[in-house]
Amino acid sequence: MTERRRAKIARRRAAAAAAGPRIHPCDRWRPDDPYGPVCGYTFREKTCEARGAHYCEPRADRVVAFYTELLVHPKGAHARTKFVLAPWQEWDIVRPLFGETIWSTDWQRYVRRYRVATICMGRKNGKSGLLSGAALYLLSGDDEESAEVYGAAADTKQAGKVFEPAARMVQLSALLKKSVKHNKNSRRLIYDATASYYEVIPFDPDGELGHNPHGFILDEVLSQPDDSLWNAMRTAAGARTQPLFLCITTETNKPYSFGATFIDEAERVEEDPARAPHQFAYVRKAPKTKEDLERLRRLHPGHPDLPVSIDRWDERNWKWPNPGLDDFLSRSALREEALEAKNDRTKENAFVQFRLNQRVSQASRWIALDLWDLNRGKRAPNPGWVEERYTGQRCWAGLDLSSKLDMTAWVLRFDDGGILWRFWIPESRVPDLTLATGGKFQEWVDDGWIVATDGDTIDYDLIYAQIKADHERFRITDITYDKWSGEPVRQHVERETGLTMVESNTTFERMTPPMTEFMRLLKDRFYATHGNPVARWMADNIEAKHPADDPDRVRPVKPNRDKEGLRIDGIVALFFAEDGAMRGTPAPSVYESRGLAAL
Repeated sequence: MTERRRAKIARRRAAAAAAGPRIHPCDRWRPDDPYGPVCGYTFREKTCEARGAHYCEPRADRVVAFYTELLVHPKGAHARTKFVLAPWQEWDIVRPLFGETIWSTDWQRYVRRYRVATICMGRKNGKSGLLSGAALYLLSGDDEESAEVYGAAADTKQAGKVFEPAARMVQLSALLKKSVKHNKNSRRLIYDATASYYEVIPFDPDGELGHNPHGFILDEVLSQPDDSLWNAMRTAAGARTQPLFLCITTETNKPYSFGATFIDEAERVEEDPARAPHQFAYVRKAPKTKEDLERLRRLHPGHPDLPVSIDRWDERNWKWPNPGLDDFLSRSALREEALEAKNDRTKENAFVQFRLNQRVSQASRWIALDLWDLNRGKRAPNPGWVEERYTGQRCWAGLDLSSKLDMTAWVLRFDDGGILWRFWIPESRVPDLTLATGGKFQEWVDDGWIVATDGDTIDYDLIYAQIKADHERFRITDITYDKWSGEPVRQHVERETGLTMVESNTTFERMTPPMTEFMRLLKDRFYATHGNPVARWMADNIEAKHPADDPDRVRPVKPNRDKEGLRIDGIVALFFAEDGAMRGTPAPSVYESRGLAAL
């Protein structure tokens, strides 16, 4: 690299550093956990005086110093230069990842808060060097005796793309090459001082059950066939005080895969850190829709790299999914790829997936949880509180009546935007859904948010009785229901209540108007969900599905009900109720205003 090029890079990095961190680690969300003594961690005469869950600056300083003072870039434009972390690497990833600290009651010491880290961004943004440095720190700088650090990918060749830069870093480091040995035959780096090692392993879940990982690096999660290797390594780390599982990936083109599920969960954690306080998420994807763009602006207010639009060809939108642009990644190369993709639709998908980091599929997550939470209103302490609040008020009802083997939802949408949900499910289905929700589903049943009926099927008579009771308690205008429920259901409800049942379905034609109106009202903060946890879970699950022949997404949407193991019944029922509200109330009878004179 020429001196001119070095000087240009140095000036750019100095300018970025002078601008300071976009979000200081101290300002990040963390658990409200005050327990534990004064931290006392010291690095270079700086001692942390905090207690409880906190950002420990000396710990973070130590990791940054490890990169800067011990490592050099192994390849590319920065080859053989000091590994000075770019501002986004240091402040958005390294410092919070290694500096966030909690008191462990198990080990009676402070440990890293994060055990799992997911980094999702476009390709060629300096990820290999960043991960290689993390692997070497876990191997030799983390004060862990007999540390076992593993690297894996779809195959050993792919995993070697992180291991080989790490081996090269050792070779180029004056200090590390004296203390870390490289066994080329076994593809292993060995740190004798603590009897620790870092090696590449193949995809063999059954063969990895004997490991005890202190660190595990999974490269390109999208290429994993399933979650078996991940689960094998996660369950093997219980004896470590602060294990770290690092996953880095680009978006997948397989919407129903382990990789897609993994990335989706990272997005949810970034949106709602309390969902999994032990997980770190750094997700940088170009927005597909205006709703996606608005969500990014709410989550990252004032960030200098935020996209300005959803135009994939506008260069101002490339920095967000490619934080290493103009540093590790050449802008001119990206321009060339964009031009080719714009002129050749066969190349467009590759550009969208690998450069914009967007999922190439027809379905996309539709409701941002932070937007949903802005419509909470007053949180209900229990389901009965919502009933009492709306007694006697006018509303529209939506009924998503499942088969007797699955979940059924009944929703009342009131004039002022308040919402009352009721759910039923066969008792036999509760264990599976409890497992799928990390134990939450059983809690919701116990707390009364869901009614679990005896046996393997739902007794429809319970649902009919509840509809009749609600008709007596509230002023229900009409009921919109899925025609799949069948004519007997309509006849029974109308006979028992006298209410009008309006048939609907989940086609593009019927769902587009109420879904569009729902999103408009959600953005206006019109609704009051009152913190219903089951509805929030379902809102988090729902995806918008577009017709296969609508690549520009200008045609209607409908809820995607194809995902296995997820439930969205309560949101579909809400769309039905919103459909009713859009129709409005029946025209008043002439006799109400003119009495018998109308005869």
